[in-house]
Amino acid sequence: MSRVGKLPIPIPDDVDLGIKGTTVTAKGPKGELQVDVHPDMKLNLEDGVLTVERPSESKKHRSMHGLYRALVANIVHGVKHGFEKRLEIVGVGYRAEISGRNLLLGVGFSHDILFRPPQEIEISMEGNNVIIIKGIDKALVGQVAAKIRSFRKPEPYKGKGIRYVGEYVRIKAGKTAA
Repeated sequence: MSRVGKLPIPIPDDVDLGIKGTTVTAKGPKGELQVDVHPDMKLNLEDGVLTVERPSESKKHRSMHGLYRALVANIVHGVKHGFEKRLEIVGVGYRAEISGRNLLLGVGFSHDILFRPPQEIEISMEGNNVIIIKGIDKALVGQVAAKIRSFRKPEPYKGKGIRYVGEYVRIKAGKTAA
């Protein structure tokens, strides 16, 4: 039995969950999201608790069981609380600033990078070197954070670049004079 798949999903009072065919729609205080579930998976909504069940013990159904349970749990959490990722800029002269809805990054190139986030994503700054990415769609928040990080990944010699807050960057030893 899948450890993730068998966990029930509690539905908060201010979240409306609708199941229509294979589409699950969640409406909450932060917005509305939907996810398509494989037709083989069975969804049971009873007393404010949603459970996902699989029809058989085949490898295909076992692999989908935890996946679709996690996707539905993510949309429920997203419309209720939202998701957030934090990025940290490390390096002398590296900077970021908010220009309207856009993010302007100066990370050591000859030009500044102008990043336009999707409409569903909100970007803010904490201090001079922490970028906060917020949204209701977990996958989109993670994708935007990964895209911003990809502009200047942390390099292994001095650790300069854009990294997730709390990310450990292993520093290599440089050349030694003989």
